[in-house]
Amino acid sequence: MQYVGMMTQIRRNNTMSILLLLAFPLIILGMIWVFLALLNYLGNGHYDQYGNFVNEPNMAEVNYYFLQTIPWVIIGVGIWFAIAYYSNTSMIRRATGARPLERRENPRVYNIVENLTMACGMDMPMVNVIDDPQLNAFASGIDRKTYTVTVTTGLLERLNDAELAGVIGHELTHIRNRDTRLLITSVIFVGIVSTIMSLVVRMIYNHLWYGGFRNRDGQKGNGLSIMVIMFIGVICSALAYFFTLITRFAISRKREYMADAGGAELCGDPLALASALRKISDNPGLGDIEREDIAQMYIIHPQQLRHGLMYFINSMFSTHPSTERRIQILEQF
Repeated sequence: MQYVGMMTQIRRNNTMSILLLLAFPLIILGMIWVFLALLNYLGNGHYDQYGNFVNEPNMAEVNYYFLQTIPWVIIGVGIWFAIAYYSNTSMIRRATGARPLERRENPRVYNIVENLTMACGMDMPMVNVIDDPQLNAFASGIDRKTYTVTVTTGLLERLNDAELAGVIGHELTHIRNRDTRLLITSVIFVGIVSTIMSLVVRMIYNHLWYGGFRNRDGQKGNGLSIMVIMFIGVICSALAYFFTLITRFAISRKREYMADAGGAELCGDPLALASALRKISDNPGLGDIEREDIAQMYIIHPQQLRHGLMYFINSMFSTHPSTERRIQILEQF
């Protein structure tokens, strides 16, 4: 594996975050333009002199209405992103059931975190715990006020001090490399797309279940409304899926190798981190949360260890490299 320095990784993550910020509004705008074009195309048909039905879209009209929507889309996405961006800490806590871990509750963890942060010259992050007898951990946050390391109770009980230091060092490296900021950005964007897709699916469901919309006279709408809704559903689903794949590809698997190397360097014992990864892979927790956007932050993705065709396909787009490969590299140090 090609060596990548920490500053290089930070620059890459910062660049990717900016690209995601720029690309997402463009995807939304593209979706709206296609919708307007389809609506115009299906609504501007007429019969020619030979009796054939001809669709003649008015592109000037499409572009006019599209230009009118641009400011509203940018404002809407910006407000939504700002709210989610600055409330990500509470969002992740609610999704995972995490709670703050007090020093008096577990001074052992705080001593390990403090020693590692002093060794690398970074600020002390918050420490959260999830009441889960299985093992897992992740880092989150976008700045010094929100940086958090979250661990499960099972992790604290099953790992010795050296192994726990390796895991926490891994998560601290994610924070130092600003991986967490990139991940939070992708989580918010995928959440917005998923919400839009859910609304469209709900529209299709209501249309099919209740037999379509009715006009002011109480008559059912014509086939145009059905076609438009179906097209919107297909387009939104395709764009949402495409964006999810692009986001996964954007989040390079090298970030996990970098975090492993940083964790091994901080704790001074690569074999301890390898042992911790082996224990976690034998009994990974947090799999019941069923939030793929949050699961990509875990030190080991629970779904990655399952078998079957769908899990094999998902692994092709996984943000995590093979756990076995990670352990082999650590044992070569």
